[in-house]
Amino acid sequence: MGVKLTPIITGSEITLKELAGQRVAVDSFNFLYQFLAIIRGADGRPLMDSKGRVTSHLSGIFYRNINLLEEGIKPVYVFDGPPPKLKMYEAARRREIKSEARKAYAEAMEKGDIEEARKQAQRSLTLTDEMIVDAKKLLAAMGVPVIQAPSEGEALCSQMAKAGDVWCAASQDYDSLLFGAPRVVRNLSISGRRKFGKGDYVMVNPELLVLKDVLKETGLTHDQLIMLAILVGTDYNPGGIRGIGPKKAMDRVKGKKSIGEALEGLDWQHDADPEEIFAFFKKPPEADYKIEFGELDSEKVRRMLVDEHEFSAERVDNGLERLKPGKQRGLAAFARRNK
Repeated sequence: MGVKLTPIITGSEITLKELAGQRVAVDSFNFLYQFLAIIRGADGRPLMDSKGRVTSHLSGIFYRNINLLEEGIKPVYVFDGPPPKLKMYEAARRREIKSEARKAYAEAMEKGDIEEARKQAQRSLTLTDEMIVDAKKLLAAMGVPVIQAPSEGEALCSQMAKAGDVWCAASQDYDSLLFGAPRVVRNLSISGRRKFGKGDYVMVNPELLVLKDVLKETGLTHDQLIMLAILVGTDYNPGGIRGIGPKKAMDRVKGKKSIGEALEGLDWQHDADPEEIFAFFKKPPEADYKIEFGELDSEKVRRMLVDEHEFSAERVDNGLERLKPGKQRGLAAFARRNK
């Protein structure tokens, strides 16, 4: 979910071409949930093979990465590890929401209300262990680096960006800014012509957020930006402080030197300790990692997508053709330069 800072933070639109040649740390779970939400059938359910196994995430990984690689972008996928204890309350809340959504979906289908069914199907999104394993296998077969985070993937993406090992973190959420990523790119998983509502199409472009510019425009320090997020609500204290949105929170944290000072006189109604939340954003678990681009293994990709999950052989072969060395700036060229 992430913290909602849209009213006070604005980025600048960029094109995929402007990211050419750059390494990008991808918040994998964020991307996979985007694929599950967008790549769906008419009834709102995700795409599946004949055995009932979900394939929306695999379709998203394959075709989105082809687009990125053709533009010369070097994605590095970072996967979440065990969630911090701070998140246990939010995890329980999300499970309850998804359970209710599954019931509402069944009721909507029984009534023949397809639009409501689609909405409830998206609310019931679940990323299973099997999906994660398959996602990693497909990425490896495409030669895309896969890195396992010790905790939140977004935190490690930010660490990699701070260290200069990647140019930016890629996520829909603003949390990467809280973890200190100097640059964050949003909409990378959904850029292009997208359908919204009942038949309306819009062009979605990547959006670049630069931390130093955000701090300058808001007049906040990085510590105060974290305080603001805690007041508004994060994954560790969903909902934040009742009655306080981003603009009120920004006015309140200016000049404050600690989260305790920012919360003085307010009613904190969360199980997680605010000081612990602040400390987690300031210094999340670090990890050793190695970024290695591999060679594209077309046969492995084809076996997985076509033979195992019944993707169109023609479409997969066309996609693989676009990744061949010499056709586009594919991974093979990257591998030689980054080993």
